[in-house]
Amino acid sequence: MKVLGICIFLIMIWLILDFSLGRKQHLSRVSKRETPFLHSNFEIFTNGKELIHDYFNSLRQAKKQIHVLFYIVKNDAISKEFLTILKEKALEGIEVRLLLDRLGCLKVKQAVVKELRQAGVQVAFSAPVKLPFLFYSAQVRNHRKISVIDENIGYLGGFNIGKEYIDAGPPKLRPWRDYHVKISGEGVNELQKEFLLDWQHATSEDVFLSWPGPVGMAVNWEAAAELTFPLGCRMGASRHQFIATEANQLEKQFIELIRMAEKEIIIGTPYFIPSREILDELLAALKRGVRLLVVVPYYADHPLVQEASYRFFRRLLREGAVVYQYKNGFYHAKTFVVDDKVCDVGTANFDKRSLYLNKEINCYIYDSVFITRLKAVLEKDIQDSERLSLETLEKPNLLRTVKEATAYCLSYFL
Repeated sequence: MKVLGICIFLIMIWLILDFSLGRKQHLSRVSKRETPFLHSNFEIFTNGKELIHDYFNSLRQAKKQIHVLFYIVKNDAISKEFLTILKEKALEGIEVRLLLDRLGCLKVKQAVVKELRQAGVQVAFSAPVKLPFLFYSAQVRNHRKISVIDENIGYLGGFNIGKEYIDAGPPKLRPWRDYHVKISGEGVNELQKEFLLDWQHATSEDVFLSWPGPVGMAVNWEAAAELTFPLGCRMGASRHQFIATEANQLEKQFIELIRMAEKEIIIGTPYFIPSREILDELLAALKRGVRLLVVVPYYADHPLVQEASYRFFRRLLREGAVVYQYKNGFYHAKTFVVDDKVCDVGTANFDKRSLYLNKEINCYIYDSVFITRLKAVLEKDIQDSERLSLETLEKPNLLRTVKEATAYCLSYFL
């Protein structure tokens, strides 16, 4: 028993040192990446079947180039269809690059990767688990979902590739509700650039031949920002920008958005686990008269994530916030709306993983017409939700209390 206790103690010390030193190294290497203001057209999808139908059609119609990054691709029927399309396009002579998160796509077998490469698909894996910080590197995932087709169509949002995203998963997660945008216009140039930056980081391939310095050097973000591609994309109607984040960058971005608010903040997220600084900013916004509305799932897809949110909801509800739990399936959307000034549709959840660990990319749209469209979507989701009351959260419940305590200790990793 004594030996077991010593082993557990040593493992805990290793985990703490691994995580803290890995994080220190990560913070020392990141730099902020945000695009200039752009103008594009946006189509929003909230249903996985509709998105996949449109997306697969765009892939099949590709004439020149397909660049794809996903956090999750599985080994089910819809994933096999997706990978088959990529193989077929590569066999036609089209350039196909497929970038997959190393852990999120564990179900993509090596035999499948071999088949893809034999067909001509360039396959790479992002965010591998590696020494010397095994535990920390396992936590930092590339959570981005980017597709660029023929250099003039882009896709970005919360959907991955798997049967649950097209309403074929567990019954309690059906239908799957998410937000994903299809982009045309000059923003596609910058989305392409973000993909290629991630590709270069994963492969050390010098995809930007005009950059100074040998392959493998640290990315010259200033030089990258000056690069343009001859894509022939015309300007669209909506002013926007992309901001790619990792480490602690997203927290600062969300704080800036909260401080902008004068009338209303709407947050849609599957996981509500904010940092202390963000919680303080939300409370300050409520005290200055800003209306705060949060939409989260009624049914959880992971253990403890729901209980992790309750301690924050109690404080916000006491100050007048309104929280809705979506009941018509599973709510996986990621959005942040401030007044009629700006809305965010992207890949980042409102949790500590996205705030402090994951690689994310969000699209901030400064267009009242699009914001009105998004608010109509949110209003529909609110109609399919149940309002969470403070009384419900304050009723004595021993099991929930134990879960909340456990979730608090593990909140960084949920």
